Amino acid sequence: MDRREFINQTVALSAMSSLSTFKQFTDTLPTQAKRMPVLFTSHGNPMDIPLSKEEKPFWNSLYELGKGLQHQYEIKAALIVSAHWCTSGTFVNIAPKQTQLYDYYGFPQEYYTVKYQANGAPDIAREVKKLVPSAVETTDWGLDHGAWPMLMHLFPGADIPVFQMSIYYDAKPDYHYELGRQLKALREKGVLIIGSGSIIHNIPLAGQKFRSGDMTPFGWEADYDAWIKTQIEDRNISAIINYATSHKLGKLAAPTPDHFVPILYSLGLMGPTDEVDYFYDSAVSFPAFSERSFMISEKA
Repeated sequence: MDRREFINQTVALSAMSSLSTFKQFTDTLPTQAKRMPVLFTSHGNPMDIPLSKEEKPFWNSLYELGKGLQHQYEIKAALIVSAHWCTSGTFVNIAPKQTQLYDYYGFPQEYYTVKYQANGAPDIAREVKKLVPSAVETTDWGLDHGAWPMLMHLFPGADIPVFQMSIYYDAKPDYHYELGRQLKALREKGVLIIGSGSIIHNIPLAGQKFRSGDMTPFGWEADYDAWIKTQIEDRNISAIINYATSHKLGKLAAPTPDHFVPILYSLGLMGPTDEVDYFYDSAVSFPAFSERSFMISEKA
C-alpha cells in the first residue's frame, strides 16, 4: 500500500459510522503473512549423513524444498517432532542455543565431525506451553539425528531458529494426532512444524538384510507405502491413526511407534482445505524403510 492509498483509506475510515462498517473495512485489508505449511519428512539413515545432496537424491529434494520455502514464506522458527526424542510425557526445548547431538553409535569418525550450528527459539518455544499446558519446558536436549541431518539440507545456512518437541512414547496414537491439532495456531505465527520420522522403519529386519549383504527391499514395503499414500489422499485419518491394526503390514512396517507417530502430528495440523504435495515420492529402495515425504499447505 503506497502513501496516497493509505491516506485515502484513512479518510474513508474516519467517515465510517458503525462497527459493522468498520469490520467490513478491516476484513478487506491484505493478509500480512501466509499460513505456514507443515512437513512430514524422513531424515534418512545415519549411513547417509556424510553424503552430499549430489550423491543422495533425497537430500537434494530437501535442499530444493528449503529454497522454495524461504522464498515464499517468512519462517520465524521451525519446530521438529523427531522420532529420536522419546520421553515419558511431552517436553519442549526452550534453549537459546542448540546442542548438536550425535545420538548414534559405532560409526567412523567422519560421522561425528559434521557440524550444524543452529539457534533455538525460546520465545516461540514457550508458545507451545500455552497451547499444550501439559508440556514440560526443558533445556536438556538439542538437535538429534532426527533433526539436524535433515535440517542441514533443508536450511543449510542454519539461519532458521529451531527447537524440538518430544514424543510421549507410551501415549496412544490419537494423543499424538490431537496434540498436533492443538498446535495449529503456530502456523499463523510463522512456525514451520516438521514431523520427522519414517512411514516404514523396521531396524531388526533391515539389519538382517545388511548382515547378509543384500540391501534390496523385501517387497512388501511398496505395498504398505502405497496404502499409506492412498489413506492420506482419501483423508482416511482414522486408518492412519490406527495403523497397527488397520492394515496387515502395520506392525511389520512400524514395530515401534517412534518413527511412525511424527506423521500423526503433521496430519493433525492439516486444515480442511489444505492440499498434500509429495516432495519425495520415489520407489522404496532400502529394506524395511521408506523415505516418502510430503508438505501440507493451503491451496494455491
